Amino acid sequence: MWEEKNNQLVREFEFSDFQEAFAFMTRVAFLAESQGHHPNWSNVYNKVSIALTTHDEGNAVTEKDKKLASAIDELI
Repeated sequence: MWEEKNNQLVREFEFSDFQEAFAFMTRVAFLAESQGHHPNWSNVYNKVSIALTTHDEGNAVTEKDKKLASAIDELI
């Protein structure tokens, strides 16, 4: 579940292993690029943390972030 914290939508995803986590990140990368959005994220082994904010709107959560979050959820 996405949570709004510090002007960001944040969520952590957990997978069975590193390969699954990395495959998910690859899918998110293509999706984000197609929407002209670039998440802040990190990966440690089987966990991927994503933070979405719209930088050109003063680092605020916008519809652009909500749209990408929803699309990311559909990848799972």
